[in-house]
Amino acid sequence: MVGQRFRYSRWDGSQKGFQLDAFDVLNELTDDLMYHGDPMAALRRLMQEGFDDRNGERIEGLREILEKLRQERRERLENHDLGGVYDEINGELTDLMNQERQSLDDRHALADMELGDPDIPDDARRAAEAAKETTTNKQMQLDMMPDDLAGKVRGLQSYEFESNEAQQRFDDLLDKLRQQLMEQQFNQMAGAMENMSPEDLARMKDMMAELNRMLEQRANGEEPDFDKFMEEYGDFFPDNPQSLDELLENMARQMAAMQAMLNSMTPEQRQQLMELSNQLLEDMDLNFEVSRLGQNLQQLFPDAGWQQSYDFSGFDPLGFADASQMMQELGQLDQLENFLSQASAPQALAEVDLEQVKNLLGEESAASLERVSELAKMMEEQGLIQNKEGRLELTPRGLRRLGQQALGDLFSKLSPDKLGKHDMDKSGIGHERNYDTKPYEFGDPFNLNIERTIGNAIRRTGGGTPVRLEPDDFEIERTERQVRSSTVLMLDLSLSMPMRDNFLPAKKVAMALHSLISSQFPRDYLGIVSFSEVAKELKASELPEVSWDFVYGTNMQHAFRLSRNMLAKQSGTKQIIMITDGEPTAHLLADGTPFFSYPPARETVEQTLAEVMRCTKAGITINTFMLDPDSGLRGFIERITAMNRGRAFFTTPQTLGDYVLVDFIEHKRKLLSGRGNRRSA
Repeated sequence: MVGQRFRYSRWDGSQKGFQLDAFDVLNELTDDLMYHGDPMAALRRLMQEGFDDRNGERIEGLREILEKLRQERRERLENHDLGGVYDEINGELTDLMNQERQSLDDRHALADMELGDPDIPDDARRAAEAAKETTTNKQMQLDMMPDDLAGKVRGLQSYEFESNEAQQRFDDLLDKLRQQLMEQQFNQMAGAMENMSPEDLARMKDMMAELNRMLEQRANGEEPDFDKFMEEYGDFFPDNPQSLDELLENMARQMAAMQAMLNSMTPEQRQQLMELSNQLLEDMDLNFEVSRLGQNLQQLFPDAGWQQSYDFSGFDPLGFADASQMMQELGQLDQLENFLSQASAPQALAEVDLEQVKNLLGEESAASLERVSELAKMMEEQGLIQNKEGRLELTPRGLRRLGQQALGDLFSKLSPDKLGKHDMDKSGIGHERNYDTKPYEFGDPFNLNIERTIGNAIRRTGGGTPVRLEPDDFEIERTERQVRSSTVLMLDLSLSMPMRDNFLPAKKVAMALHSLISSQFPRDYLGIVSFSEVAKELKASELPEVSWDFVYGTNMQHAFRLSRNMLAKQSGTKQIIMITDGEPTAHLLADGTPFFSYPPARETVEQTLAEVMRCTKAGITINTFMLDPDSGLRGFIERITAMNRGRAFFTTPQTLGDYVLVDFIEHKRKLLSGRGNRRSA
């Protein structure tokens, strides 16, 4: 791009490398896709377990995030105590009442001092006696105040304070409690309640009444005018909800959190706070409308957590404001846990409030959820998977990439001296260029290399024009001789394969072999036959979704017959590669129905060996790879080897891929070195 500039710096280990891409994701899914063939199931597993990206950074899975979430909840409950809600208010009331008592004591002492003066005027004496009586009565009033929180507040509301400072503290406390109470009940409106006039409180009551009327309209099948409501009362909702449902859901969440706090208190604490709440709301003439709204919201959102309670067991007391915030966070943790526990696909995580996750669990968890939510979209955009009628499937590109990954995994375990790049030393007449040349000799194909030929002439003449060519200047290109081979892979899908953990390694070999032949030897043929109770031909595109058969039976006879028929249509050298973990226990009867017997019936063994003989007569080599073979399988395979002159390998799931790929490449090398791979004469 014109004008675009790039800045480079030396790598010091602190910079981040390439970002996560769709191919990284596919690499993480390889084994799951091999095993189940279902991209959505593989993505779900990745979503649950997480993984490390190419920078070594951890992408947290849902299991890790859910455990962090539960730990956050445990820490809150084990460290705090809701009794602080009651104690904080009660403590402030006690402090201001003590301040009032001190004022009364001071006034009482002043009256005693005045009365002790023998020269005091009569009117002053009467005033001092009245003050002394008043302070005595007020002290009795304070002493007679109810012990319960709500009763104490109610009593102080009708009490005439002696101390102006104590009166102001009490008024401020009531305003603070009203504010905190409304913030807990309706957090959206908390800001709008600050410094409200009596007219504003009346308007809030009208707003609550209108909201209840709208709920009743909806219950009756009518559609409320939400826009008109917001036009008139929108200043109460600074969050600016976009719909009635959004507004109601937020209010239900707040009221349910308040109810959860009450549910989590001791019966005494709950009773005290409920009475205080009712009293304060009644003072604002809101109690009826709030109660009515709560009932309506419980009916509309029954699953908002109205019955939720928490077992606080710590020693750190929470004040009213802190308790309110704590209950909101606990409610958010519960909702997040419920959502994540039910998430069935990575793309569903796109609905998570990442800012909320960051506040609750930290930036790492929020970033992980964001990246996991994009997995399926990322793979679709890269053309690795496609959504077909609501179901995710691998595309041809994804299939090729999966095979390449399986091939790379197997090759990475092999010693370089076994396979290398499979270069050949000998050349011959053929079709593939070898990017090497030789002087032309009589009888060679005239594949003239113009550059080398003219160069030879210039060196011979010393330069100048025109350049005159002579036969000794001619230099031709070498080509590789191509020998076509045809292979059928017989893959055992009987029930014993997954039971012995042999299925995944065998399927990975099939994918890798297909990738190897299609990319390195495109003229070769690879057919695939699966067998259990019966055999069937598989297309390469079907491999990812292939699974074992939930039936008993290892029908090699049918598989050999099907493989022989497939190879009869091909040219070149022909071989069968069989991967199995059991001896033959099934064959086809004359009418085509399968017969099963374990231990193997004599007829099954004879029918299978008869197919081996037919393959041998057709010039087909059978190479067998046995997984965890017992004595019965070993004995049977030895009979096949003696008849067919193929080879047998006793392998494990861990080494199967090594053996198959090495043997296939060595077989290819022998073909190329043994047929026409000579230097052109």
